[in-house]
Amino acid sequence: MYIKEVSKLYNIREETLRYYEKAGIIPKVRRNESGIRDYSEQDLGWVENAICMRKAGMPVHAIAEYVELTKQGDQTLEKRLALLMEQREKLIEEQERMNTMIDRISYKIRHFQEKIEAANNPD
Repeated sequence: MYIKEVSKLYNIREETLRYYEKAGIIPKVRRNESGIRDYSEQDLGWVENAICMRKAGMPVHAIAEYVELTKQGDQTLEKRLALLMEQREKLIEEQERMNTMIDRISYKIRHFQEKIEAANNPD
């Protein structure tokens, strides 16, 4: 699959895919005889991983480190696990902050709904 197809598939710019490869957050993609990137199923897995980790807020350098550790094999499992656990903890903290905001807004919505209902039903 060529870069244009991958770009369309994941709704991501071709320039971003090139950057991901240059930055090391996806391994080097094999090129055909014409020098055009030809993404394999494994490459697509790396693209999906990079997109997920970026959306999760993981810094580029941390994703690149994760990719490099993966290339080194199973002796790096603990380091990779630590990177993922650290990011998960940050996501949980962010989720807790979001839940607090949702609770506050929900309280205000209920408050306004009660006031509107009371104004519309003066008994």
